[in-house]
Amino acid sequence: MVAGPIILCVVQNVKITVKYDGTDYQGWQIQSQGRTIQGELTRVLSVLDHRSVTVHGAGRTDAGVHSEGQVASFQLERAFEPERLRDAINGNLRHDIRVASVEVADESFHARRSAKQKTYIYQICTAPVASPFDYKYAFHFRGPLDPRSMQEAGRLLVGRHDFSAFTVLDSEASDHTRNLVKLEVTERDDRLVIIATADGFLKYMVRTIAGTLIDVGRGYRGAEAAARALEARDRSLAGPTAPASGLTLLQVDY
Repeated sequence: MVAGPIILCVVQNVKITVKYDGTDYQGWQIQSQGRTIQGELTRVLSVLDHRSVTVHGAGRTDAGVHSEGQVASFQLERAFEPERLRDAINGNLRHDIRVASVEVADESFHARRSAKQKTYIYQICTAPVASPFDYKYAFHFRGPLDPRSMQEAGRLLVGRHDFSAFTVLDSEASDHTRNLVKLEVTERDDRLVIIATADGFLKYMVRTIAGTLIDVGRGYRGAEAAARALEARDRSLAGPTAPASGLTLLQVDY
């Protein structure tokens, strides 16, 4: 009896960069109900590869949070040219999710485990009247804010610290220590932009930092209040969680 030909399965480890408007999604991670970014990518890639594909993201953005530079990785058993794969994925997604780039990565690459640091921006619209195009992507704060005091408070948070005060009380993370390497507050026309870079972020961490800095900027707290909350590891000493709409994952560095 003559054996049939042996067909070797070529597995491609693929890295993609994804932009999305998170307004209508329940965040990155697949949920039991509701549409998610990971869920939409998984659906499309599983159809293209004719099997169930597991998609790993660099981070779990929350419901309503946006991305300019989310990174995901997955393995495919069908061979695709990068540009053709990009166009095939985008052709099966809604226009509020776009795959910006595709590349074949080293087999050891993993979107989350290989990440060195991430950068988020939080945008605050300070105009008396916000443009209707701002509401999805910035928090419209009605009232004066002092950017200098916000910058001073932000500087007190930079470094490797336990950020228990700046996450949810029931955080699933076993270790709340993160290295916040940059936290800046800049003025751009009628906006204040908070830029945060760290080796990782806890759930709601950037939004809680933003809420704390807003409280400082409006005079509700002194700049040193941020440092006190950090040292005490007490969530009640930090500010409120700022709305999700103002937050965007800007980039992931490897």
